[in-house]
Amino acid sequence: MIEEIKTLRKELHQHPELSGFENQTSTRIKDFITKHHEPTFIIDKLGGNGGLAAVYDFSDKGPTIVIRCELDALPIRETNTIDYRSNIDGVSHKCGHDGHMAIVAGLIFWIKEQNFDRGKIVLLFQPAEETGKGAYAVLQDKRFQSLNPDYVFALHNIPGEPMHEIIVMDSNFSAEVQSLSIHLKGKEAHAAEPENAINPAKAISELLSALTQMNNNNPNDNDFAVLTPVHLTMGEKAYGISPAEGELHYTIRTWNTAMMDGLKAEIIKTVKTIASAHQLEYKINWFEHFPASKNDADCVNQIKKAAEQSGFNIQHRPYPFKFGEDFGWFTKDYKTGMFGLGSGLNTPALHHADYDFPEEILETGMRIFQALIGNLIKGNRD
Repeated sequence: MIEEIKTLRKELHQHPELSGFENQTSTRIKDFITKHHEPTFIIDKLGGNGGLAAVYDFSDKGPTIVIRCELDALPIRETNTIDYRSNIDGVSHKCGHDGHMAIVAGLIFWIKEQNFDRGKIVLLFQPAEETGKGAYAVLQDKRFQSLNPDYVFALHNIPGEPMHEIIVMDSNFSAEVQSLSIHLKGKEAHAAEPENAINPAKAISELLSALTQMNNNNPNDNDFAVLTPVHLTMGEKAYGISPAEGELHYTIRTWNTAMMDGLKAEIIKTVKTIASAHQLEYKINWFEHFPASKNDADCVNQIKKAAEQSGFNIQHRPYPFKFGEDFGWFTKDYKTGMFGLGSGLNTPALHHADYDFPEEILETGMRIFQALIGNLIKGNRD
């Protein structure tokens, strides 16, 4: 059984697909599931082209438990020389979603051996996590809403932490993340006569400085805020022109929505003040929003119980991870729990070109989900 799951993981790794284009990935998962344990029914194209839910519905009324994973890969060229390396140039699974999918799909072998007579198990393969759009789209789908989940659980592998360690936090699992662009427009002139231009260069410089002052990178503070400039353009490579336009892109993150709203208001005020001082028109665009993933207290207790039953060490993390996770959309509507799974002290970091999901933790992830499902369906909550 585990060898088939490893084979699936390698196959998924070899054939990565970007957010919103996960059709073949979804088909591979569907074929694997129907081959080994046909579900009660399958929901295709859930929340987008690639979304998929395999539903195992038992006879009597009981809790509906959703186990969620992600389908998409990243626009990163793989540098590993492994024999199952990505065969799509410039696209690869550098966040471990291939491993997450294999864990969730692998649960079918265990489900097949159970004699559950109540409840419902939903294996959810969600598209477009990396862009923050997939979870939201799934939640808008009436077919998902009709499932009426009682619990939604997920995991994320965490490089740099001891392998097999279960990482839990009592509040948020991950940060609230928002990306934005700031567009500035002035007036062009000959480069020999800059006094006749409205050049955005000085305003850009002041904005970079002002937004840097808004950073508080102490994760123990409630007003934690990280503002990272990711892209900057101004004018063209035309040395006879003093340019009129410039553009700044940022990603910003906080621990909660209230802090994010306050930070956004401060950014808007600052941009307006600086743009006006330099007689520049401005426009701010907001996109790729990842709400903070809030853990339900009961779900956290169930994760801890499952880890203890399975004999794994538990790490209590005092603050969330700084990365974004669109699982946060689920936390707005349902009882949710997300935990970290240590994937090795020496494993390359997420989103690095040489990262590869360690297969040693496939069984670890499955055992936690199995214990969670078993306890909740059988009513062993204490």
